[in-house]
Amino acid sequence: MVTTESSTALIAEEPPRSRARLAGAALIVLSLLPALLCVAAFAVQVPYDTERYRDYTAAVPCPADLPVRARQNCLRTVPFTVEKAQVDERKRPSYVATLSGAPFWNGTLDFGDPGPLLEQLRPGDQVTGTVWRGDITALAKDSVRQDSADAPRDEAQMMAGLGTLAGLVAALGLWFGAVRLTPRPRGHEPYTWRSLGKPLLITISVLCAAVAFGALLLGIPWWVVPTVAVPLAAFTAWQFDRYRRQQSAAAGDARHSTLATEPTRPS
Repeated sequence: MVTTESSTALIAEEPPRSRARLAGAALIVLSLLPALLCVAAFAVQVPYDTERYRDYTAAVPCPADLPVRARQNCLRTVPFTVEKAQVDERKRPSYVATLSGAPFWNGTLDFGDPGPLLEQLRPGDQVTGTVWRGDITALAKDSVRQDSADAPRDEAQMMAGLGTLAGLVAALGLWFGAVRLTPRPRGHEPYTWRSLGKPLLITISVLCAAVAFGALLLGIPWWVVPTVAVPLAAFTAWQFDRYRRQQSAAAGDARHSTLATEPTRPS
């Protein structure tokens, strides 16, 4: 027989319904932020990066008689003098060349890695920069050439991975928020951060990164990333949810059985 004290303890274990609904509403509102990031990634950034890379690869050297203002979409070569080449591979790597000698621009140029050219440069070296749409996209010396950090790259797969992750995080928040708004006889287990939220967030993060990086290495189009990652994430969430609900139900049944077999305290 369940005692009054045990029943009171059971009621106290569950959060007040109003607080649960408030948490659910907050989760739904907060889910709008990753949803907007997802839309921005796929509607703005991925098309922009794809088009910019396509325009860059299609660009041709500028004709000699072309006016300066009309040279934005063709490739110009500008001579520079190297003032300093910095290759710092410590905790926060830094690959920078300081350039001078150009009539319109002097300053620093960032690179993504030390080679093949940057690590060979010395003060006073004469190099040739490739300029496209106002950015120095590459440096060359003799037959050695290296793209700068400003060079357009065919890496839309990584942005698609970030957009997919943002969309899945938004879906996860909406899911948990909707559960919080729904009255449940056994509380909101397993739809809590510790039980289901954290494992799912870690899993979908690793999944999106793996699919995006794999697509980048294999040269697969960016649209394959959400096409593969979303069904896999949905299947993983379903399996996690099924497993956690079974655990939660078993734990609840065991708790109720224990309380039912407790002897009634004499008054």
